[in-house]
Amino acid sequence: MASAAERAVLEEEFKWLLQEEVHAVLRQLQDILKEASHRFALPSSGSGAAVRQENFVLSTSGIAIVPLQIQDARNHVNQAIYLLMNRDVNYQFKTGSEVLKLMDAVMLQLSRARNRLTTPATLTLPEIASGGLTKMFTPALPPDILVNFYINLNKLCLTVYQLHVLQPSTTKNFKPAGGSILHNPGAMFEFGSQRYEVSHVHKVECVVPWLNDALVFFTVSLQLCQQLKDKISVFSSYWNYRPY
Repeated sequence: MASAAERAVLEEEFKWLLQEEVHAVLRQLQDILKEASHRFALPSSGSGAAVRQENFVLSTSGIAIVPLQIQDARNHVNQAIYLLMNRDVNYQFKTGSEVLKLMDAVMLQLSRARNRLTTPATLTLPEIASGGLTKMFTPALPPDILVNFYINLNKLCLTVYQLHVLQPSTTKNFKPAGGSILHNPGAMFEFGSQRYEVSHVHKVECVVPWLNDALVFFTVSLQLCQQLKDKISVFSSYWNYRPY
């Protein structure tokens, strides 16, 4: 149990933390996440637009297609920035719990953004066949070809599946494959009224440097949030009740 004098000192330190250090950390987080958000900026046709050379979109017939993982991660980053800025410039936090609640909300958005880049979706082969990526090519792909694009960490991955049709006489052991990031040769599925088997799989990976930058920004920001939470929580150890 802290003495009256110790409590007075701790309360002053805690007041300084809320009024000064919290705002300094929030400004630092805003700067980092704005830089991260710039990494997700899409190329613009305007002559004055600053376009990162290593940015990318999938394009066909003049139509730009941004992978859903990129769109989702960008939205989560922008939501985190909104949470950090959604208050008056002179706003003063009054309690530690208020800061903890904000940090939890920001960390949730950052974790979701990072997870979208580090955890590709598991898809079934019928989902890939019916998805927009396979249909985006002009001229159209042959019916025995499926393609899937996805982000894995700092890489853009392209998987091409070569199929062959299973004849009715050979489907007695037909077992449709479940969802997976990458399907292996021998995987079977049914699409429309036809059954198929994957005969060959080709995978190509391309490193995208700015994705690695974004992942680093996410990690640093999450660490800053956690450090601020830890500093606030430390004060509770000096009281036998939660002072915030």
